[in-house]
Amino acid sequence: MQACLFLIGQSGPEPLVDVQALQRAATGIDGLRRLIVHEPVSGQIDPRIAAPDDAPSCVLQCYFDELAPLEAALRSDGAIHSALRTAARAELQRDTFRQQIMAVRKFTPPAAPTEDEQRTQRCTYLVAYEGPAEDLNAWLKHYLQGHPPLMLQLPAIREVEIYSCLDGTSGLPFVRAQAMQRNKVVFDDPGALANALASPVRDEMRRDFHTLPPYQGAAPHFAMHSKCVNLATH
Repeated sequence: MQACLFLIGQSGPEPLVDVQALQRAATGIDGLRRLIVHEPVSGQIDPRIAAPDDAPSCVLQCYFDELAPLEAALRSDGAIHSALRTAARAELQRDTFRQQIMAVRKFTPPAAPTEDEQRTQRCTYLVAYEGPAEDLNAWLKHYLQGHPPLMLQLPAIREVEIYSCLDGTSGLPFVRAQAMQRNKVVFDDPGALANALASPVRDEMRRDFHTLPPYQGAAPHFAMHSKCVNLATH
């Protein structure tokens, strides 16, 4: 199971990193398999959930095949910190990003792109369940059995991933995020996302959501433009 580092940027109108500079710097991070840079979609996308006022200015996802190479890259003044300093538009502060390491569960949609169809830019709906749940095991079991089969039925869905907590060491100076779970669904563009969110499948997802075991905390939803770099093994 892959490990993914989430770096959630503070809210604000200005981008925190130079995306092209970060993509160039990422090629020097040993073990990094995929880098995704998410930046907010403007306007209302979801007909059922209001667009939040505190959307992060960016979210970075760094994928590794295992936890060990990710922890190595996360050492103090290590490869990830160096890449961020190279690409940052201002001095990095403790609250510039919130960081969280999570385990990745992938679910393959019927219309998943082949390698030849891989696009570097898509539109993503990111969701965080802050928690805690009264019984995390019961929550995960119920969610993983009921929700992904519905997600995979969303019109024009391209990717589905669900993330759960994974303890790991980090030398980055940023505050740790504590979400008990994160999700993402990926589409070709904001129009395709909007159509999916207005579909009857979304109604079924909402009904399933209301059967979830008890939990606390917010569940923010963010529509994001996503730029992806798939990196060669090194």
